[in-house]
Amino acid sequence: MKIDLRKVAEQSIDLAKRKGADEADVIVLQSRSFSVSVREGDLENVENNDQITLGLRVLVGKKQACVAGSDFRTSAIADIAERAIAMAGVAPEDPFIGLAKPNQLGPPNETTELRLYSEEGFPSPEECTRLGQTMEEAAKGVKGVSKTDSSSAGYGESRYCFLASNGFESESRKNFLSAGCSAIAGDGLEMETDYYGETRIFQLDMSTPERIGRKAGERAAAKLGSIKPSTMNTAVLFDRRVSATLIGHILGAINGGAIARGTSWLKDDLGNEILPTNLDLYEEPFRPKSLSSTLYDGEGIAKRERKFIEKGTLKSWVMDLATSRKLEMPTTGNATRGISSPPSPGTTNIALTCGDKSPGELMKEIDSGILITSLIGSTINSNTGDYSRGASGFLIENGEVTQPISEFTIAGNLRDMIKTLIPSNDPREFSSYKVPSLLIENMTVAGS
Repeated sequence: MKIDLRKVAEQSIDLAKRKGADEADVIVLQSRSFSVSVREGDLENVENNDQITLGLRVLVGKKQACVAGSDFRTSAIADIAERAIAMAGVAPEDPFIGLAKPNQLGPPNETTELRLYSEEGFPSPEECTRLGQTMEEAAKGVKGVSKTDSSSAGYGESRYCFLASNGFESESRKNFLSAGCSAIAGDGLEMETDYYGETRIFQLDMSTPERIGRKAGERAAAKLGSIKPSTMNTAVLFDRRVSATLIGHILGAINGGAIARGTSWLKDDLGNEILPTNLDLYEEPFRPKSLSSTLYDGEGIAKRERKFIEKGTLKSWVMDLATSRKLEMPTTGNATRGISSPPSPGTTNIALTCGDKSPGELMKEIDSGILITSLIGSTINSNTGDYSRGASGFLIENGEVTQPISEFTIAGNLRDMIKTLIPSNDPREFSSYKVPSLLIENMTVAGS
């Protein structure tokens, strides 16, 4: 169904103002997705979603409320506006809310330069099914793999319109293809499972289904014979599959919301050295072919590349307008806006400086250590940075990966951990987090 998203957005703003809003903004999102999953060669599940949703935010004085809906008749939009105004009336006052000033807004622009949309078209349902079957066959062709949990393939696309009463307007569209396989190795009580999948905008950037299935199978088979390691203090190499979680903890700690609340282990470290001096942590909002790329943040502020950490020194918090006002600093243009929630600080594409050595070369320098490929659960103290997580992976002995290991916990303090980060040179090309494998020289491993 073709809907004029801009017309719906304009009508929503107009009705909100008529009903009593001092300011308003609205997101109108149309999305559709299709996926199939295959098990044992047969089609197991088909999912087909097609939806259009609007999310209206109204500001009445220093109060705000958000309401979402999917009925675009004029009477229904008017009802959404009325409900939002009523909800704002009973909301607590917040002196820091408010739309961007016109001089803070970036000029209107199209997103074609970001390469977020492919004109190649999508695979048919039959082609998606064949992709799933091919991945499954490739996984089962790996020695030790007994079956697959599922293999899935699909696609999605969306159109997006964001309008605000301060004059900001933006429209964009994006699409993607996805394929993945979950393989099971071994049998009985000795089974191990693992997964590999990809999401890309352009078909040419996708791996073949044979490679996807084979990689899932190889990952699962490599875990057979897993043991519980001894308790020790040792070097830990975070594989690139999980290394971005460490950077996520840093970003959480420099989030303006956490800083304003005083609930961050880095709250007193602006201007201090927190990473090795050869490392930068920065945002790349204009990275081509990344689904997180954007020209504007969720409040219409023009994005720009920004170093949050430069040469190891913490240079900036991650802020939207409200947190920047609380902290009495300029916004960093990092608002994220959901359909039914007000803006909050967040990031788009993140990158960490890479090192010169491959993960294998880093391992060569480790006499005894652990390679982490999977993390389970999380106990992170946001005030102190104390870190503890369940994990699985492999022993490193004399510079080589040897025995698969599982059912152990790694622990340390994030402040100490990140001071010794040694990056490799293997970031994932199409991930929104371009973070390579990361070596931490000493952590506590709690095993048997």
